[in-house]
Amino acid sequence: MTLEHALIRGLGNVIAPGGRQGRLAVLMYHRVLAQADPIHDFGTPVATFDAQMAALAGAFNVLPLAEAVERMHAGDLPPRAVAITFDDGYRDNVDVACPILRRHGLTATFFIATAMLDGGIMFHDAVSEVIRRCPSDHIDLAWLGLGTLKLDAPGSRCAAIERIARAIKPVAPAQRAEITRKLADSAGIALPTDLMMTEDHVRQLVASGMEIGGHTHDHPILTSIGDDEVREQILINRRRLESITGRTLTLFAYPNGKPNQDYTARHAAIVRECGYRAAVNTAYGSGGTETDLMQIPRVAPWEMSTRGFMLRLAAVGQRTRRLHTSAA
Repeated sequence: MTLEHALIRGLGNVIAPGGRQGRLAVLMYHRVLAQADPIHDFGTPVATFDAQMAALAGAFNVLPLAEAVERMHAGDLPPRAVAITFDDGYRDNVDVACPILRRHGLTATFFIATAMLDGGIMFHDAVSEVIRRCPSDHIDLAWLGLGTLKLDAPGSRCAAIERIARAIKPVAPAQRAEITRKLADSAGIALPTDLMMTEDHVRQLVASGMEIGGHTHDHPILTSIGDDEVREQILINRRRLESITGRTLTLFAYPNGKPNQDYTARHAAIVRECGYRAAVNTAYGSGGTETDLMQIPRVAPWEMSTRGFMLRLAAVGQRTRRLHTSAA
């Protein structure tokens, strides 16, 4: 154990103790990038991820999420309790992240959208790939209500990606898929088919000791579709993942995950009705005995410095308690 790890452990013991006062910090990742990508930064560089996992192994108590949730609910967490999660089902989770996790003796939960398995693509990745590969210095998107967007520099391409993604994110999955296909066709771009996992990759994760969780079939914003479709999205996803893994799924992650914006208490009730024991969102914070098991907050580990990562993670429980107190 390094001196820095020892100091963080001491700090964490004070502000993130165990037992009834214990706090659970759930980390949320998406991609782990083998190489930096100036156009699409929706991921953690591999060196940063490796350093963060080393810090977790040295200074925190990392639990499988299913165990962590049960212990949080029972008031039996260890000090400095952490769980690691990944959303969506990217292939680099298997190729890059999983070997690092195993090397550090850690486990994680992978929330997978099943429509993306075996050659699918997330809508924002489709947008990014089209804009990245477009040979022109502009693109006419009047048909999308965005006019003509400049693509004459990396910065303008990043801005174009953001504008397009923001415009189509709220729409239903079928319409979103139609828009991204039209976007690719208009630019003459063939979308990649190897960004996401295959069924065999999911099985590899299970064989490596990792947990699998539900994330809907098409990754819709739940507030953008009706309740019957929400239920169908959840059940199709759960049944397919259980068929692939041979295990009963107990954990779920809301797509996008902002409370009262991307999902509501009504959707949380549907998730429970569909057989899930617990669900995570993207609200910042930590969980404790008072936390609704269907709305467990998470922490996005955006810090590039390992020290900043550890300090923020150690302090997240204390900040959450203050927020709860001020809201009461």
